[in-house]
Order: sequence, then structure tokens, then C-alpha cells
Amino acid sequence: MATPTFSKRHTSTAVVYVMLTAAALVILVPFLLSFLTSLKTARQFAGTAPTSLPSPPSTESYSQLLGSGSFGRAILVTVAVAATIVIAQVTFSIMAAYAFARLQFPGRDVLFWVYLSTMMVPAIVTLIPLYAIFSQTGLRNTFWSLVLPTMFGSPYAIFLLRQHFLRIPEDLLAAARLDGAGHLRTLWHIVIPVSRPIIATLVVISVVTHWNNFLWPLIITSGERWQVVTVATANLQSQYNGNWTLVMAATTVAIVPLLALFVAFHKHIVDSLAIRGFN
Repeated sequence: MATPTFSKRHTSTAVVYVMLTAAALVILVPFLLSFLTSLKTARQFAGTAPTSLPSPPSTESYSQLLGSGSFGRAILVTVAVAATIVIAQVTFSIMAAYAFARLQFPGRDVLFWVYLSTMMVPAIVTLIPLYAIFSQTGLRNTFWSLVLPTMFGSPYAIFLLRQHFLRIPEDLLAAARLDGAGHLRTLWHIVIPVSRPIIATLVVISVVTHWNNFLWPLIITSGERWQVVTVATANLQSQYNGNWTLVMAATTVAIVPLLALFVAFHKHIVDSLAIRGFN
């Protein structure tokens, strides 16, 4: 006969799994409905329930979406923008975080906390000043208007990396200095290699953030030349008079690169979330 403690433990475990399963369904069902809707024709979508399966499945929406060329261009623009921002942002964030964590200079901690406090400022507050700056400098509706506001690091990234760099044993860095390594060499050969999981997680977070960015690209660009995927998807809704099968096909295509990115970096993400210490 099972002991009460054993039975209670299994009951609590079952409750946790039921809650996690329910939460997973709440998150995943909208994506599944989006994908199933994209496989319907406009006639099927209008004549059947939203939760019904496509019968037969159709790739008409995908052919129409990718055949126009404008959405494919929007994806390429988004890839270029996200890649430029992420590479620059992670590079500058690593250098700034190392300086705040390991370099000694007057006002270091005050400067760090003042910079970190900018996280409390809503992005909408700086939207109009940024628009005015880019308009007056002739950079509106250009590639640089999409990347310059966020490519020089972010408070969240610098804070995350700084806290991780502070956990690196001082003895490890002192040994590098004894071997004649300067700060850049120490950063490249010691700090970055032991920080790969957290950097990979930061890359994924940054890509998702800037891939899904909508408001700033909507305001600072016009026309199709520098249109990003979020704006292109929103425009489909009005351009084709609410053709939801086409809109759902666009959202499905836009999600695929993010899923591929997660699959590629999932091991590093799990490692960064694990509670680990340096020996």
C-alpha cells in the first residue's frame, strides 16, 4: 500500500503536468489554427467553421503570397535588418558589459544604474523625437533608419551579460593577465567562450524582438522598398479586403525562421536557464 507521502507527491506531480499541458495548449492552439486556416481556400474559410480541417488542403494562399514578390522582399529586408541589429547590438553589449563588470573607472556603478534606468522609459516616449531626428537628417525611409536606433546595445542585454560576467572567477581572468593577455584578448579567449549559452540566448531574444518589431518600421518607412514582414502582413489585411487565409499564410511563413532559430540554439538556451556555477 502506498504511503500518504508517496501518494501526495504523485498527485502534486500530476497536477503540475496537467497545468503545464493546459498552458501549452493555450499557447499552441492559435498557431495550429493559423496554419490550418492558411491551408484553406477563401471559399472553404467562408463556408466552414474556423476550427474545421481544410478539405482538401490547398497551397493557394502560399502561391499567391510568394508569387507577388513583395512579401518575399519584405522577408529579405527583415532578415537584413534583424541580422545587422543583432550582430551590432550583441557586440557592443558584450564590450559594455565587460567594462561595467571588470574594469575600474570613476563613476562606473553610477553610470551603469543610470543607463539601466532607461529601461523604465516607455519606447513610445522616444518615438516622436527619433522620427524628427531621422526626418531632419534625411534618413527616413532608409535601411539605416530601421537599424540605427537599436544597434548600439540595449540596457537589458548589458545587464544580463554584466551579471553573468561578474560570476566568472577572478582567478581565471588573473591567470590570463599573467600570461600577458590584455582586455580584448581576455574577452575574446576567456570571457566569450565560457559565456556562449547566455550569448546564444541573448541572440535568440534579440532576433525575435526585432523580427517582430512593428510600430517603428510602420512609422519610419513608406512604400514597399524597406517594408518589413510585420508591416507587410498587416497591409495584406486591408489590401485584400480581409483575406484571412492569405494573412494566416503570411504569419506562418514569418514564424518558420524563428522556429528554425530556436531549434538551432535550443541546447544553449536550456544551458543558460540551468542553475550552474563556475568551479
